[in-house]
Amino acid sequence: MQESSAGACKPAEFPSREFSSNRHFTRVEIFLSICIGIGLSAACGFRVFVPLFCLSLAAHFQVGNLQLAPSFAWIGSLPAVIAFGVATVLEIGAYYIPWVDNLLDTIAVPMAAVAGIVVTASVVTDISPLWKWTLAVIAGGGIATTTQLATTKARMTSSATTGGLANPVLATVENIFSTVLSVVSVIWPIVALVLAIIVLIASGMLIFFAARMLLKLFRRKPTDEAATANS
Repeated sequence: MQESSAGACKPAEFPSREFSSNRHFTRVEIFLSICIGIGLSAACGFRVFVPLFCLSLAAHFQVGNLQLAPSFAWIGSLPAVIAFGVATVLEIGAYYIPWVDNLLDTIAVPMAAVAGIVVTASVVTDISPLWKWTLAVIAGGGIATTTQLATTKARMTSSATTGGLANPVLATVENIFSTVLSVVSVIWPIVALVLAIIVLIASGMLIFFAARMLLKLFRRKPTDEAATANS
């Protein structure tokens, strides 16, 4: 009777361990999905459609740890891949056209915010909708907006100080940053999280210093004009 009792107790241990392992695995998956969303959101601040195109490609070909939420499964469809690809080419090309790049910056901030929210909400799964959309709006939209504001300030400073001659160089750097962040987010989510934090801190510093530089520049102009008039 003792042997049968001992034997009956043993199977009960395995479901408990399996449940604990599955729960831990789910938490890891959720954490990785958040890392992917934050990394892609930071990339949206440099270019709106590059991260969406990368996300669409990764979902279509099932690359890395990426899993789309059911309501965003359309992102991985072939028509979405083609549409985001065309939009990416047009966006990258437009930033090399003088004055068009500054015009795009006027609408890029809200577009980047929306894109950051979408990419974060699309990859974060297995959590309640309240937390999911709160995270998407605050983290996804917030990081994308901050990064985009930094690039906008940098382009304004470049246009004011170099007459736009340095803008193509800035556009190339933005393209590289957006592409690298997007690819790393899909393949190495934790590395993308670290890079996104670095980008967020650097963006905040860039906004501060660019705003000070522009303020000094605009204050100096009236003084120079007054000095010229008096002479």
